[in-house]
Amino acid sequence: MNMIDKIFTHKKKYILSIYFTAGYPKLESTKKIIRILQKYCVDIIEVGIPYSDALADGTTIQNSSKKSLVNGMNLDKLFAQLQCIKKELYIPLIFMGYYNSFLSFGEKAFLIKCKQIGISGLIFPDIPTYIYQYNYQERFKKYGLYFIILVTTHTPIERIFSLSSITEGFLYLVSSTTTTGKNVFFDKKKDEFFTCLNSKIKLNIPKLIGFGISNKESFHWSCSYSDGAIIGSSFIKSIDEYDIEESIQRFLQLIEGNA
Repeated sequence: MNMIDKIFTHKKKYILSIYFTAGYPKLESTKKIIRILQKYCVDIIEVGIPYSDALADGTTIQNSSKKSLVNGMNLDKLFAQLQCIKKELYIPLIFMGYYNSFLSFGEKAFLIKCKQIGISGLIFPDIPTYIYQYNYQERFKKYGLYFIILVTTHTPIERIFSLSSITEGFLYLVSSTTTTGKNVFFDKKKDEFFTCLNSKIKLNIPKLIGFGISNKESFHWSCSYSDGAIIGSSFIKSIDEYDIEESIQRFLQLIEGNA
């Protein structure tokens, strides 16, 4: 069983997925952050592959990617870092990045490395679904990797139903049509969309809401419409490079509250 499936099998609500950029704030921070997140019972970790032209990301993640690249992070170093802690991990790691990184490294080599270090899933927002199905679906399956698809509040319900049969692990519900890091505005339209999504179609796959989830209030709001939430920009902002563990522990306590 893929480790993502195990999470949703054993925990039915308040799933917390944390995104951070590999190689930020320092080149060697990646392993430390993963160990700390696992220690404090985060359910899923999304490791961002730094990229110089991250169009879907807001200022915070873009800046963390720039800093990571300046630090010298690249895919060879990232794979080597994760190989070192592979045996310590018991929660799923997901790579989130862009198609060009996958292509530049070499598709087969990338997938082999992912399998070797125990990556559970991949999120490449700029790979069209039909390209995935035609070129990569069988290859991802061969290496035990889930391909996770994003949908937005503007995606037609019929299209969401269709995509829910293609995505694996969970369906990534984007709370907003802006880039990452913009705070979620709780408004009637969003409530109506997620209410409609839950009432009109019965998806046979878990759902996580991401983009703009930044505090306890938005985390709980997301969990009222889905199985959990994905937090990235606000987590990255919270990291104190001089006291990483204390700053992460403090952030997670603020997010989860009594969940």
